[in-house]
Amino acid sequence: MRLETERLVLRKPEAADFDAYLEMWSDPEVVRYLGGNVAGATETAAGIERMQQHWERHGIGLFTVVRKEDQRIVGRTGFLLWDPDRWVSALREELDGPLETEVGWTFARAFWNRGYATEAAIACRDLALGELGKGRLVSLIAYGNTPSVRVAEKIGESLEREDLRGAFTQRVDLYSLGKRPAR
Repeated sequence: MRLETERLVLRKPEAADFDAYLEMWSDPEVVRYLGGNVAGATETAAGIERMQQHWERHGIGLFTVVRKEDQRIVGRTGFLLWDPDRWVSALREELDGPLETEVGWTFARAFWNRGYATEAAIACRDLALGELGKGRLVSLIAYGNTPSVRVAEKIGESLEREDLRGAFTQRVDLYSLGKRPAR
């Protein structure tokens, strides 16, 4: 699967993306709201592999975001599936049952404040609500991550719930677009 926007190409992650992901995930500011742990080579390779496995198992996942003008990888945007009872993602374990679909984004610091996250997230939102037939999207955003809250709001999400309980190392709030399914 591949998406294109005016300035970006969103494609499945590849092993060749390693250097760009290592640079991004080893930046303490980038991972500040993603648990705070910088990644080395081993963690980066495993992270790319987990993203690829998510695509294989679920048919959706996180895209590598490439800037058209120079083919530089600027970040990742796309979908993660979550168990809404335990708030564990399908990147971490195999999940069954009704799952929440998250649209999420992470960009290298050199590419912040240029509208790339919003542009890529809009493309993912439109794919999910259109072709993929999703009636609801969520974003799990660490408390204090104001730039990500702005992106969530720009794609039509609003705060649904504060302080989710799950396997998080910091407070995480739930933003959503669409109705929560009855259980």
